[in-house]
Amino acid sequence: MSKPASFPAPGDKIASEEGTIFAPRFDADGLVPIVATSAATGEVLMFAYMNAEALARTIETGEAHYWSRSRGKLWRKGEESGNRQRVVEMRTDCDQDAIWLKVEQSGADAACHTGRRSCFYRVVPLGRAPDSALTLIWVDAERQFDPSAVYRHGDDAKGTLKGSE
Repeated sequence: MSKPASFPAPGDKIASEEGTIFAPRFDADGLVPIVATSAATGEVLMFAYMNAEALARTIETGEAHYWSRSRGKLWRKGEESGNRQRVVEMRTDCDQDAIWLKVEQSGADAACHTGRRSCFYRVVPLGRAPDSALTLIWVDAERQFDPSAVYRHGDDAKGTLKGSE
């Protein structure tokens, strides 16, 4: 990018909901939430945030860029792991304060930093009041890559690596 990212200021409710100008509504921290799904299956892969620069780079390059709140920096998905996301389609919601990316993943076909295909690999049981005994149910938890080898997290990520019983 040669110049700083610049998006128009959000308009009134009618302009945001019925207009054709993309004017994303960033929150007080300058971020907009993103949901990434598989373009092939519709599966929810991850939830993240973008600042104006990440959003502009994603639009310009067609590759997903995000803002890391924990590291305080811009990152391109897959820059360390090789598990990139090519954006097939980008949508905004009715009031332009959330973004939906339909992506094709490459590499190990994993979106999660834990090595899993999706960041949503545990189910919260429904039907009773939550308490300290509410236990998550593991589903789709098989790892596609070893995050300790990719990110150097240590032994905390071992356990369900695909092909390593």
